[in-house]
Amino acid sequence: MLVLGIHPFGRTPERSGLQQGAYASRMALKDAGVEWKDMQFGFGGSISAGSADALVNELGLTGLPFINVNNGCATGGSSLISAYNAIKSGEYDIGMVVGFDKHDRGAFNADPKEMGIGQWYGDAGLMMTTQFFAMKIQRYMAAHNISTNSLAKVAQKAFINGAKNPNAWRREEISVEDIENSVMVSDPLTKYMFCAPGEGGISLILCRADKAHKYTKKPIFLKSAAFRSRRYGSFEVFAPSQALVQVDGPTVDASKAAFEMAGVGPKDIDVLQLQDTESGAEIMHMAENGFCEHGEQEALIQAGETHIGGKLPVNTDGGCLASGEPIGATGLRQVYETCLQLRGDAGVRQVPNDPKLGYTHVYGAPGISAVTILER
Repeated sequence: MLVLGIHPFGRTPERSGLQQGAYASRMALKDAGVEWKDMQFGFGGSISAGSADALVNELGLTGLPFINVNNGCATGGSSLISAYNAIKSGEYDIGMVVGFDKHDRGAFNADPKEMGIGQWYGDAGLMMTTQFFAMKIQRYMAAHNISTNSLAKVAQKAFINGAKNPNAWRREEISVEDIENSVMVSDPLTKYMFCAPGEGGISLILCRADKAHKYTKKPIFLKSAAFRSRRYGSFEVFAPSQALVQVDGPTVDASKAAFEMAGVGPKDIDVLQLQDTESGAEIMHMAENGFCEHGEQEALIQAGETHIGGKLPVNTDGGCLASGEPIGATGLRQVYETCLQLRGDAGVRQVPNDPKLGYTHVYGAPGISAVTILER
């Protein structure tokens, strides 16, 4: 069961990242009708805004075990999986998961030494993830006949959905033409095809399924949560070489594990949130998560099937492209949006036909992925 709180994404100069996490946590507590002292545990993460366990200074010193989680773009998903396992163990009945961040302006500035890579990798410019993602989507487009126009249409959809989301950062629609003609960052990806490092906070409260109706009239159940890292032969962010024989990446492995755990398949999912660090990532992840075959994305995107009213609604809140990427919060933002959709509380961006199953997916350096499947 998940109860929700959010601090709007974007730029909030008057609040620290920690304060944004506390803001979201207070919202979640209010949503559940409980107090901070009722929480039996906490898991949380932030990459650039301090230790998540420092939230106790904002929320209260109750002595609960609060564990920091730092796992790149999968920080939120890893925190959620940790909470899931804590409750499943029988040790706890209820607890909180929180993610927040406050990144500096400009591109992420990773250090190759922290990833176990030689300095040469940074000297070659490959620590700039914009270049890696551009190279990866170039190869994918050539192999599977994906057009540059489809890259632009993915971004256009993101900004259409973001304009309907009061918690998104980018809330103005941008035309396909403006997206295609914006500044080229790393060919074929232009300025508006990339997300930007940002700020924001998300908090979720989880409890045992048999106690869910005690806290909300619209409980959402976590059917599965899976995390995987890369195997030898997959080509991922910060990979210093490419194997002669390639294997599937961690997204494929995490997705298969989540579907198996939940006992459902891709055709059962009604609404999905996929990692869209840039437009090409969403396209590749549609197939890697099993929602279509490689190459089928072109027809689906051109037909508008990934829009809110389509048969495969993807990133209904605008995704990273419209919300920005506060790393600690991104995975939990996806869960937040999916819960709203399954509750029927998404307002003007509500997916039609009474969705019952939702899906979330994150991917990040150095080749990790987390997937959850949620049920009303």
